[in-house]
Amino acid sequence: MPQQAPPKQQQPYVVHHEFGGTAELTTTLAHAISDVTGIDVTDTGFTLNDYVDPDAMDKLFKPKPDGTPRTNGSLNLTILGCQVAIHSNGQIVISPPQQSVTQYQG
Repeated sequence: MPQQAPPKQQQPYVVHHEFGGTAELTTTLAHAISDVTGIDVTDTGFTLNDYVDPDAMDKLFKPKPDGTPRTNGSLNLTILGCQVAIHSNGQIVISPPQQSVTQYQG
């Protein structure tokens, strides 16, 4: 049954992913999307696979094999109505949707 989850904020949400940390970029992104939309990352109605190939995205921004960070790269996409910009320096900027997000619970 659909439920409305109102956007939590109207300003862009900015988070920084640490490439040397234990979390994958997709994990950081999923949690940031959850923070903006109010939809729990464990909700069966939401998966990043519906918007981007998580393995490909992690590999795209992962440091080079010698540990050198990737530079000058970015990826822009829309997830659950949010405009998402992911930058090679680890910055993720999410502009919340203009309307509430429909949440499906499984």
